[in-house]
This record gives sequence, structure tokens and C-alpha cells, in this order.
Amino acid sequence: MKTLIKTLVVAVIGLSFISTGFAEDKTKDCVHMKDGKMMMMKDGQDMAMDKDMTMENGVKVMTDGTVIKKNGKKKTMKEGDMMTMDGKMKKGGMKEGETKEGEKK
Repeated sequence: MKTLIKTLVVAVIGLSFISTGFAEDKTKDCVHMKDGKMMMMKDGQDMAMDKDMTMENGVKVMTDGTVIKKNGKKKTMKEGDMMTMDGKMKKGGMKEGETKEGEKK
């Protein structure tokens, strides 16, 4: 009985690490406004966004920071705004001198 409980505990802990890893990978890639320019972060590397993108949920992000939702509404990303590749917007998601994870450079 104790062996079964230990096995279940190890399995639950292992699955929680796996699911956390997938969540981190998903948020590792994003687009964001930095110094008035649209930037794309891919695998932790920041680079200028050189073409318009369509996110997983159908939202379009233009190189000038214009966001076009599926219903046609437009908005403009502001300094520090960030959008994950699944199309979720985070206001002020990145601040001056911080990396993606919020750590100081």
C-alpha cells in the first residue's frame, strides 16, 4: 500500500513538472513593443518583427504595432505591451531593462 501511494505521489509530481514545462515553452515566444518598435522573441532571442503575424486565435499583429482582432476592432500596442503567440495580450508585460521572465538584465 505504501509503495502504491509513493508511486502515485511521484507520478503526480512528475506530471506537474511536465505541464509547467509546456506552459513555459508556450510563453517563451511573443511579440512586444520596445522603444517604439515591434519586436519578436523566439526561443529567448529578441529580434525586430519584420512581417505581420497571425496569432493562434486569429488576431493579427502588424509590424507597426496595430492589432486587429477577429471581429475587426483595431488597437495599437504601447510600450511594454506583450502578446503571446496564442493571442493573449499582457499590458505592460515587459519593462525597460527586463527579460521575458521579469528578471533584470
